[in-house]
Amino acid sequence: MSLFDGVHAVLYALFARNETVDHGAMTAQVDFCAARGCHGITVLGLATEVLKLTFEERSRLIATVGRANAGRLPFSVTIAGNSVAEQASLAAHAADAGADWLILQPPMAGTYGADIYLDFFARVARTTTLPVAVQNAPQYLGRALSGEDLVRLSAQCPNLAAVKGEDAALGIRRIIDIAGARLKVLGGRGGLEMTDCLRAGCSGFVLAPDIAPVATRIFDHWQAGRTAEADALYAEMLPAVTFVMQSLEHLITYGKRIFAAEAGITVHDRQPCLPTSEFGLATAERWARRLAELAIHKSPSP
Repeated sequence: MSLFDGVHAVLYALFARNETVDHGAMTAQVDFCAARGCHGITVLGLATEVLKLTFEERSRLIATVGRANAGRLPFSVTIAGNSVAEQASLAAHAADAGADWLILQPPMAGTYGADIYLDFFARVARTTTLPVAVQNAPQYLGRALSGEDLVRLSAQCPNLAAVKGEDAALGIRRIIDIAGARLKVLGGRGGLEMTDCLRAGCSGFVLAPDIAPVATRIFDHWQAGRTAEADALYAEMLPAVTFVMQSLEHLITYGKRIFAAEAGITVHDRQPCLPTSEFGLATAERWARRLAELAIHKSPSP
């Protein structure tokens, strides 16, 4: 597989009781994802609650994850920031920590036309020699580029290699039809429509570690030509995905607890966050048990 193929686990932010980043728990999360067969590791995505972290916290977290990964899996870092200088500095920290590729988020300051974002991404991309992707997540970030925009950006940036698309399968296919000859396309959205996205031509997915181990099995089935098995496993996973993906806030509260139940990690929230309910916690515990069963079930021989 290429650097971008497969299921990349985007790490949750794990905090201590006093709401500081728990670097020991983050290291354990990397080990969990590697042990469960994930194909890659990503940090500082939306699931990492990146907008709650200071620049110093982001920099330290990149270093922690890089050390914990120790080259075991392809390592990517999502680069968020409201200026070219901020994103370029974070990209340099990622390179120093051993990142293999970067995912550039659009700045959250203001709302602009595509040309402004193309210029911004191009300037950041030129500050690094690492391969870069851009994140298209209109549902969560309110900003996105079209397939035509991505083709224009790739003409300016030789190191633009991929797009992370938080979109339905039909939207993913539109991007692939226009830009797929130039760029790898990775899906997200917690694995919703995963097998249809594979049919559309997705190369991989960036998913939180509550879902990623099962999604890894689905991807491996698909790559081995066992599409019926992939579809069946996706159907079993889908109710849990539907539960956690009701909103980004819901994912961070309940998806994190589903992961933590299997990993044996205690969750402490950093405010602001969605408060839990007794019924919500019971539902999360039930899906944690089911996803654990689906993740460890042995795949049939090819």
